[in-house]
Amino acid sequence: MFMEMFELYEKEANSCLEAGIVLPAYDWVLKCSHTFNLLDARGAISKDERVNFIFRVRKMASDVAKLYVQQREKMGYPLLKH
Repeated sequence: MFMEMFELYEKEANSCLEAGIVLPAYDWVLKCSHTFNLLDARGAISKDERVNFIFRVRKMASDVAKLYVQQREKMGYPLLKH
């Protein structure tokens, strides 16, 4: 069940990233991370799978961060004290 949940959360995160909506994408990445932790704690994934899951979560988090910076840049970094 947690494997399926991870897959669904990952798809949703990627859909949000493609749509350009950062904060919901970040929420889905957090859900992926939490689900990975549950899988890992239960011993449901092997060492090789563990590396793959970590890479996938890291990639999603990196994509969210890049999109966030791009959006802030387009807005002219509001709230930034000059």
